[in-house]
Amino acid sequence: MNGEVQGGGTLQSGVPPLLRLERISKRFPGVLALDQVDFELRPGEVHVLFGENGAGKSTLISIIAGALRPDGGRILCRGEAVELASVHHARSLGISAVFQEFSLVPQLTVEQNLFLGAEKTSFGVLDKAALHQGAADILKRLGFPLRPTQRVAFLSRAEQQMVEIAKAFCTDLSVLILDEPTASLTDRETEQLFTLIEQVKAQGVGIIYITHRMSEIRRIGDRITVLRDGRYVATVDARTPEDELVRLMTGRLIEQIFPDIRFRRGETTLEIEALSALDGTVRDISMTVRRGEIVGLAGLVGSGKSEVGRACFGLVPVARGRVVFAGEEVTGLSPRQMLNRGLFYIPPDRRDEGLMMMRSVRENIALPALSLPTFSRGPFLRRRAEATRVYALAKRLNLQPLKIERLVDHFSGGNQQKVLLAKSLTREVKLFIFD
Repeated sequence: MNGEVQGGGTLQSGVPPLLRLERISKRFPGVLALDQVDFELRPGEVHVLFGENGAGKSTLISIIAGALRPDGGRILCRGEAVELASVHHARSLGISAVFQEFSLVPQLTVEQNLFLGAEKTSFGVLDKAALHQGAADILKRLGFPLRPTQRVAFLSRAEQQMVEIAKAFCTDLSVLILDEPTASLTDRETEQLFTLIEQVKAQGVGIIYITHRMSEIRRIGDRITVLRDGRYVATVDARTPEDELVRLMTGRLIEQIFPDIRFRRGETTLEIEALSALDGTVRDISMTVRRGEIVGLAGLVGSGKSEVGRACFGLVPVARGRVVFAGEEVTGLSPRQMLNRGLFYIPPDRRDEGLMMMRSVRENIALPALSLPTFSRGPFLRRRAEATRVYALAKRLNLQPLKIERLVDHFSGGNQQKVLLAKSLTREVKLFIFD
């Protein structure tokens, strides 16, 4: 692996790898997702996969987890060549993955999801007591505040993330893949996860970790492999300076990516006065947002921070209080009415709320603005104008691949997020709410 810098810490270069990928390639219609990529994972290390959206990280871990089969190259597990035929086959070898997109069955309970496909039995009969106790033990070990009998459909996204992580610890682990595992976790829950990672590292488990958060890389990482446009760039020590990592990831200097932006606060755009939601998730919240500024809302899961934005956008019924937007009282207006006034809410769950996964990029991006003259004339859609505008937005956000007629579900998670952001750029917006 050219350009490799061995990590420090407790890793030894003489230790044979748990997993080695040699010249792995994967092609999808119209795009080469991986181009002869090399990768290796040693026992007891956290190996971070680092790269921009569309770099090939998700495709690579999907191959390792058995969800995709490579078009070229080979995979060695403990020195022996293997062909991972399925996720079940990978799990039988001790390879378990926690993907960014959840694979839970909403109608089942936590304990049923944890052992789905590997149910505990006694003399051929489902052993519900053992199932319950096994789930309770795993949740207690992880420190997750969940009851085994809770139905997944009624859990928050953060709680569902906990269930996904817990699933990975139900098997005899040798390789653990974690794709943005802390995206929905609080700081306390994140620390619990990191403690657990340290424990399994000490047992010789190798961890492949995907994150864009530099603090997490510094906290738990040993080595970093950088991918760019589906190609292997380098493997470096996790202590490599941030500006060097950004240069490897993008091919540009950090000053070119994060320039200083001058701004000036203007008049008040949004004013919330003693707002309370009908369902009790928000109580007596008051705040203001002015033009030209970014206001952050922080809090634990369930604190009501999401519901504040949803109430302003008309998704959560208001019990009392006032919402004033651009000088007009808009308390209780519908999402369509708020959208027409220039407020755009971007939800946290793109699959369930933000996008139509089985429709094209063009249809998704154009959807919020179909009634505007740019996209329609009376009852008729202006197809050519729609395609031109959508293509320009997709190009502006560097959608990879740049195929606006492709189904959104066929894009990586990062590129799906670009589609969601592009929707907000189809019309004039005075205030964005990013949840």
